[in-house]
Amino acid sequence: MENKIILTGDRPTGRLHIGHYAGSLRRRVELQNSGEYKKIYIMIADAQALTDNIENPEKVRQNIIEVALDYISCGLDPEKSTLLIQSQISELCELTFYYMDLVTVARLQRNPTVKSEIQMRNFEASIPVGFFTYPISQAADITAFKATTVPVGDDQLPMIEQTREIVHKFNTVYAPVLVEPAALLSEQEACKRLPGTDGRAKMSKSLGNCIYLADTADEVRTKIMSMYTDPLHLQVSDPGHLEGNTVFTYLDAFCRQEHFERYLPDYANLDELKAHYQRGGLGDVKVKKFLNNIMQETLEPIRSRRKEWEKNIPAIYEILKKGSDAAREVAAETLSEVKSAMKINYFEDAELIRAQSEKYEEQ
Repeated sequence: MENKIILTGDRPTGRLHIGHYAGSLRRRVELQNSGEYKKIYIMIADAQALTDNIENPEKVRQNIIEVALDYISCGLDPEKSTLLIQSQISELCELTFYYMDLVTVARLQRNPTVKSEIQMRNFEASIPVGFFTYPISQAADITAFKATTVPVGDDQLPMIEQTREIVHKFNTVYAPVLVEPAALLSEQEACKRLPGTDGRAKMSKSLGNCIYLADTADEVRTKIMSMYTDPLHLQVSDPGHLEGNTVFTYLDAFCRQEHFERYLPDYANLDELKAHYQRGGLGDVKVKKFLNNIMQETLEPIRSRRKEWEKNIPAIYEILKKGSDAAREVAAETLSEVKSAMKINYFEDAELIRAQSEKYEEQ
């Protein structure tokens, strides 16, 4: 275990969907239960979400509880992982302010993640400063808890690189007090970015192409049965294509060997199913029904736990408060070390006061 520490989290801009589950939540639960990490911090990044939702802060406010319910329903355990709300840790703002002096505007403009996010949100003409500087804010989040490991997708690697640069610069200019984090990438290609049910590259609330963790069984079934497959696969007898076929992408992400024994015993494994589809003679409806059985099995325990927790919302807020309080203690300790290294801890610096006293006594 040594001193391995994880920091990860989500922006509370909507309920979490199966893309979040495949891409990060499922892995977080595995990491939490692995026993390999000394501490795991899971942050609801509401302050970061406000950087591009400032016209609708209530959206962020209301989604705190949605994200927290999804976290706990998926198996994140407050006894093993510290669940916290970003805005409740004021030390993060102060660290961000100090780190801003270590980064140039030109360097932020070169960050590929920032560039693509700016384009996606049509911010080219007027970028909110808070949004523009969110790589620095993210560096504050990571370093405040001395995280050694940050689970991310490929698209977030430039953010980790920026954090490492900030850490290196700070440790060189002041003193080696910050920890350089490493990225932890998803091992399964299909889980890195699950497409929407309509075949688009991104699953998002605004596009209406999500399967949410909180969806009912009927909602999940309806969405799967109308899912985008292969537009050239018009007849059952037609050869089918796997490339860009959303149903098979989802099967890659969620299907396990035992699912065939339970729901589709005609096939030994996913490779056999794919081969039959490609040579023709296998209809989309049969494959979708198989996927539906898998997704219902996956989501039913999550739905059930969520229903139970929905009956006790104050308990969720108590978990978040307790986690935020614990996280703040750790962040305060890091901030104290940072200020000491920068020599701006004037009132605690007895040596400074003594030396200046002697200087003026001599005059």
